Amino acid sequence: MKKNILLLVNRLTIKSLLVACLFLVFLFVFAFIANEAVYENEVSFDKKIMHFLSIHSSATIVEIMRGFTFLGSFYFLLPAYGILIGHFLIRKKNAYAINIFIMAATSTIMLFALKQLFHRQRPLLPLIKDISGYSFPSGHALSAFIFCSIVCYIIWKGSLHSIWKWIFILLLQIVSVTIGISRIVLNVHYATDVIASFCLGIAWVMACFAVLKKWN
Repeated sequence: MKKNILLLVNRLTIKSLLVACLFLVFLFVFAFIANEAVYENEVSFDKKIMHFLSIHSSATIVEIMRGFTFLGSFYFLLPAYGILIGHFLIRKKNAYAINIFIMAATSTIMLFALKQLFHRQRPLLPLIKDISGYSFPSGHALSAFIFCSIVCYIIWKGSLHSIWKWIFILLLQIVSVTIGISRIVLNVHYATDVIASFCLGIAWVMACFAVLKKWN
């Protein structure tokens, strides 16, 4: 019995250390991109990506990307969060509803704070009208990733067969990545904006899940 307890403690310690290391790695990558792309104004990577996408983007692809970019917008995510929170409140699962609200609210506050901190201007000649605000980090990429991660967690804790769980989780992550790519294709964000947002999103989700799990 004592041996089994020690083995369990060791596994939990290793898991915690691994999670902490991954958190620091993604946070470091975000900070590195912020320094190079924003403060040092290193844009060669962004120019290469934009050139590549401009060559391979047809009118049809641009229209498809417009549809995906809507899925990362305030107009889609706000009612989507409302439906999720309302669903769990109706089912008397208040902890889920509160956790979702906390993750959505804190990530939004963090996003606007970082935009004001970095003040990076958007690319010239965007393919979407009435674009305002700063470019770094990408709000659509960050918000979509966090929302999809929350839904992935809900699916993982559900009663579906494991195969279907993996299928839905994979599809959700593909959607979140495509939303990020759509922002580059539509020329409203640089590639470094999107990559940094995904790194920040992963670190933020890991931190939130760890803190909320302990709090709950």
